[in-house]
Amino acid sequence: MRSLALAVILCSVLPLSHAACWFQQAEPGDGIKQCIDTKDGTLHAIGSMWRTSDCMDCSCLDNREMRCCDTYSTPTDFPCDCMLEFDQEACQYNVFKKSDRSIPCPIYDSAPHGYNMKV
Repeated sequence: MRSLALAVILCSVLPLSHAACWFQQAEPGDGIKQCIDTKDGTLHAIGSMWRTSDCMDCSCLDNREMRCCDTYSTPTDFPCDCMLEFDQEACQYNVFKKSDRSIPCPIYDSAPHGYNMKV
């Protein structure tokens, strides 16, 4: 029974393993009651969540720690007659036929943002 429970836990955690996240702790004693997004300098209330212009989902935690994670992965394996294009508005990659952009292509594998990709 324990093995089954462990298998269920591992299977549920596996999809999370590709997320790339970073944390930023506020300086002690600075008197600020908000998180400061260092990328654009904006202030965010404790408990708030937002998406940055570079497609990161961020949150301001109770201890004023800011946590940001990638919102997308990079397709790394797809047919050679297809091409990859990033949609900044949707924060996702689209893979489509080189000969006809209206025909989507299958994606066989992907990696967290920032990994080397097939070109």
